[in-house]
Amino acid sequence: MLKRAFTIALVAVTVVAAAPARAVESGPQGQRSIEGGPAPFDGDLMRLAEILGALHYLRALCGANEGQKWRDQMQALLDAEAPAGERRSRMVANFNRGYRGFRQTYRTCTPAAGLAVRRYLEEGAKISREITARYAN
Repeated sequence: MLKRAFTIALVAVTVVAAAPARAVESGPQGQRSIEGGPAPFDGDLMRLAEILGALHYLRALCGANEGQKWRDQMQALLDAEAPAGERRSRMVANFNRGYRGFRQTYRTCTPAAGLAVRRYLEEGAKISREITARYAN
């Protein structure tokens, strides 16, 4: 159930991410733009990317037989958000950090690894819900 909720929430995030970022400053003639600045939810997206990387490693380690599901979710997030340059690099680096951090720690599925999976599923779902609630049109 938690996995399904996270997947549904992640799809909502990719829809939100595909929409133009909400403005944070007024520009000329009252137009609002972020003028190359970060989207207000970038920090959350970076954390979500790290969670996806961790889940990609841990779910496979613990025998979830999901194949490339979490990598595919990350790719969907990148495709929807279409970040360029430094922003894209940071998202990919966060995914890799999540993956590598657990690869260095766990060689087999332990109760602690299972707990980490549950916590990351919960945190990812929470981030997704919050982004959707705050920034959906």
